[in-house]
Amino acid sequence: MRSPFIRLPLALLFVVPVFLGQSAVWRLAPSVGKVPVALLSMFIACVLGGAAYALYTRWVERRGASEFGRTGGLRELCAGLAVGAALFSAVVGVQALFGAYRITGVRDDLSVMVIPFCVSFAAAAIEEILFRGVIFRLLEESLGTWTALAISAALFGLGHLTSPNATPFVALAIALEAGIMLAAAYVLTRRLWLAIGIHAAWNFTQSGIFSVPTSGIPMHGLFIGDLSGPAWLAGGEFGAEASVVAVLLCTALGLGLLWLAHRRGNFIAPFWRRRALARREAPTAR
Repeated sequence: MRSPFIRLPLALLFVVPVFLGQSAVWRLAPSVGKVPVALLSMFIACVLGGAAYALYTRWVERRGASEFGRTGGLRELCAGLAVGAALFSAVVGVQALFGAYRITGVRDDLSVMVIPFCVSFAAAAIEEILFRGVIFRLLEESLGTWTALAISAALFGLGHLTSPNATPFVALAIALEAGIMLAAAYVLTRRLWLAIGIHAAWNFTQSGIFSVPTSGIPMHGLFIGDLSGPAWLAGGEFGAEASVVAVLLCTALGLGLLWLAHRRGNFIAPFWRRRALARREAPTAR
């Protein structure tokens, strides 16, 4: 159980069923309606996902789920929400400046934001638990921060190939902008709150506020928006996440968070470097 490569599949056994269940409940939408299903999906992801992770850390790692520590958690979550909202607003602002996005109206019915809100928090919670709390964290314990960052970011990008209108460039864009940034948020705080906040607010701002497709899925939000123009600027059918603007801004933020994390001494060296250092520091036998 000391090996992260033994604990990784065990952790996936706890979390992946919740991830799959959260996605599968949308098959109930035609019979019960989208809003109840969205609420159920958010409950499964946030509550059952968190519970599954806590059970794993308690039963397998024999510790509490410090990644969901309460002290300072609300502050980190709120900071993440502010950063995520500001970040996507900046992306839309740049696109609007170059004529790729414009607001054509405002919806009177604010209830249209309910589904984007639920979907955003559901995706943020369960994906951060899976990709940062499980995959990145456990790989980092053995392979170090940089290698775990590269692998988890690549997997996060490849996972979005199942989204509508996804392309290889989309996978690369998601890996760079989100895979790096969200892992960096975890490394900086060693908790999931900041990453969840950034992820949730990013998704909700684009879908629930600006009505921009999220991971290729069209949604209706507060503003009636028109996103068009060259694919490199507007992101094509996938949405603004596949634009060069989003890649540059998010990757820059991710690198900035990594720099702060490195200054705090939060990076972990790979196991072979830790062993070599331990051998050098061990007292010489006489």
